[in-house]
Amino acid sequence: MFETLIRGGTVVNADGLSRGDIGIVEGRVALIAPGESAEARTVVDASGSFLLPGLVDAHAHLREPGLTHKEDFSSGTHAAALGGVTTVLDMPTDEPWTATSEQLADKMAIAEGRLHVDVGLQAVVSRDLALVPHLLDLAPVSFELFTADVPEAFLFETLDSVAEALKAFADADTLIGISPGDQSILTGSMARDRSGTIAAFLDSRPPLAEAGGIARALVAAASAEARIHVRQINSELGVETWSRLRGMADASIETTPQNLLFTAQDYGAQGANLKASPPLRSPHDIDALRAALGAGLIDIVATDHAPHAPAEKAAPYPAFADIPGGLPGLQTLLPTMLRLVDEGLIALPDLVRMCSRNPAERFGLGRRKGRIAVGYDADLLVLDPRQSTTIANADQVSRAGYTPFDGWTVKARLTNVFLRGREIVRQGRLVGPAQGKIVTRER
Repeated sequence: MFETLIRGGTVVNADGLSRGDIGIVEGRVALIAPGESAEARTVVDASGSFLLPGLVDAHAHLREPGLTHKEDFSSGTHAAALGGVTTVLDMPTDEPWTATSEQLADKMAIAEGRLHVDVGLQAVVSRDLALVPHLLDLAPVSFELFTADVPEAFLFETLDSVAEALKAFADADTLIGISPGDQSILTGSMARDRSGTIAAFLDSRPPLAEAGGIARALVAAASAEARIHVRQINSELGVETWSRLRGMADASIETTPQNLLFTAQDYGAQGANLKASPPLRSPHDIDALRAALGAGLIDIVATDHAPHAPAEKAAPYPAFADIPGGLPGLQTLLPTMLRLVDEGLIALPDLVRMCSRNPAERFGLGRRKGRIAVGYDADLLVLDPRQSTTIANADQVSRAGYTPFDGWTVKARLTNVFLRGREIVRQGRLVGPAQGKIVTRER
């Protein structure tokens, strides 16, 4: 007998759609078969709905420890659950940054019992490369290496320093995320233009910096034989560089919904609420990015969920660049991707590929997350295409208190969310206590 049987739905995986009832035992998918008549303690009628694997957000900042006025494990994973994100991969830029094995262990302990979805933790690469082996012992889902706009202890601003850092992972079965900035361009542009305008902010982080950062990351990874993941591409020059060089190394790349759906012109309407890095680009850049997405050149879509307290975003600042960078996104990843489905740019299997299967496989969770298959965690979404969803500020549970997508409507509604076979969301509300766990990289 199954613990739960979900009947009548259409299963959506990255490789296509199929009809099938899903039987769940001990938190995992035990059977997928149409017209299953076996007994179950709980039967869910999903007739007419799509069944998707839970989303895996590969780039989020849950802000704990040290920055809990912006977000914490509980509030951030609450937002994730309501948005169908059943696994969050948390970045290491909290206070303190997660740079040592002790800090990583402390963060794991802090999260215990407070997670509404599963969370994988990422560690930062510091200039002290001797810390790497002890961090590897705790199996974080990945490491993060920064090339611009971070404290000196975490800055790798030259090709030599990036290559030397990647050599520390030569025999490690792990992934290194790289944000493709360029500290020299950032420093030079700030010296040339001190006006503090939006234009000055855009010039400090141009497509040239992104493209150069992508090329440097790929060349360094090829030299060191390292596995890398390039963060947040959003320019035509970046897309062209990636498309020409991506075969050089074992590499993947991501973008975000905001990079696909907003342009720099939208700063006029939303201002501080859209300020983040990299900056939003021109309509021409966004057209190139969307074309790359539709062509399958983008491996992962993640949110870079990076909330700030409303008062922080609303405060006056001497320059646009000084506004705290980042915006919420966990609760809106699914509806914004469904917007792209509604537009015909992608199909539902593409959504699953970029937001479930690929991030799970790339970040070391691919034997249990990212697809609906026998033996996998029963992280499941029930999506009803006969209903619609309107994104609203009033419904957001992140401590940011808003979404830049307020008022947008998509042609489907998330009705149920299951985490390892247990229903955690029903009709937009949490069900039951926090049941999420810390997940680590598969060895």
